[in-house]
Amino acid sequence: MGIDPGTVVTGWGVVEMAGGSLLHLGHGTIKAESGRRKAERGNSSFILRPSYFSLCRIYRGLQEVLRRHQPQGISLEKVFFARNPQSALKLGQARGVALLAAAENNIAIHEFTSAEIKLAVVGYGQATKEQVQKMVASLLHLTESVPGDAADALAAAICYLHQHDFHARVMGALPSSGRGLGR
Repeated sequence: MGIDPGTVVTGWGVVEMAGGSLLHLGHGTIKAESGRRKAERGNSSFILRPSYFSLCRIYRGLQEVLRRHQPQGISLEKVFFARNPQSALKLGQARGVALLAAAENNIAIHEFTSAEIKLAVVGYGQATKEQVQKMVASLLHLTESVPGDAADALAAAICYLHQHDFHARVMGALPSSGRGLGR
């Protein structure tokens, strides 16, 4: 399963590899509600800030997807450095929620740089979002348009599956005495 964390929209996508072919199992987005939400706590009330509510919504949404699809692993983009510290902090919070959901479900986590994901899916590490969307749809034989955040999540899942398949083929091609060397 791939996850594209975001505080406004978090994308997810589930892909399986069977016999060297990619199979699309599902994708979607978890959208945060805008505005403030009121919550009761004892006798007093307090306001949940939108960012905290968004993180809770992302967490619950991911838990539901994990329960439904029961993936063996989760792939997501590695942390990057943003020009805007506030944006980087918010993205880091959403990413942390995704990592927590995976850890609580005992699911392996695989991280890749943006360039690694684009290279694995498009063949070019500087590909545009549109190129990634088109290639994901092509690789998974999808006829409907895939939202950008879901396409990015599917791309992260495809990246892991391609890498895992490549390593398995290399290890299978090595003579028995060479297995277990380097990794």
